[in-house]
Amino acid sequence: MIDTTHLHPMIVHFPIALLIVGFVFDIVSLFFKKEFFSRAGFTLLILGALGTVAALLSGELAGSGIAEEGMLKQALEIHESAAELTIWLVSITALYRIVVVYLKKYSGILKVLSMVLFFASVLAIARTGYYGGELVFKHAAGVELNLGF
Repeated sequence: MIDTTHLHPMIVHFPIALLIVGFVFDIVSLFFKKEFFSRAGFTLLILGALGTVAALLSGELAGSGIAEEGMLKQALEIHESAAELTIWLVSITALYRIVVVYLKKYSGILKVLSMVLFFASVLAIARTGYYGGELVFKHAAGVELNLGF
């Protein structure tokens, strides 16, 4: 059976990939005036936003099983702070894009603002992922030593 602490590393890669690829589709839509690229970017943004919620919730579960002391505590706090910023930024970006698309105003300065927010969201999730990787690879958070005995 899957331990709940294993859910977080299984889930986190989806919002990272969805948001990065969604942003790439938005950039491509600037050069190729096909509606497909813009819609794909929008869809991936929404899916990525939902994925960040799942990643945050699973991270809360995973973090509850780790003893927070010393350097590990500090690293966890940095990762959690980065995740909170990410969830807010991605949520604002997704809601903004939904409203702009719904009102059929996705052009000009409103499109530029959407792209800037999307880029900031990609940077935020990359930063959060970096700190998460440090937890595992530098501090061995959640790593079990199995010597085969």
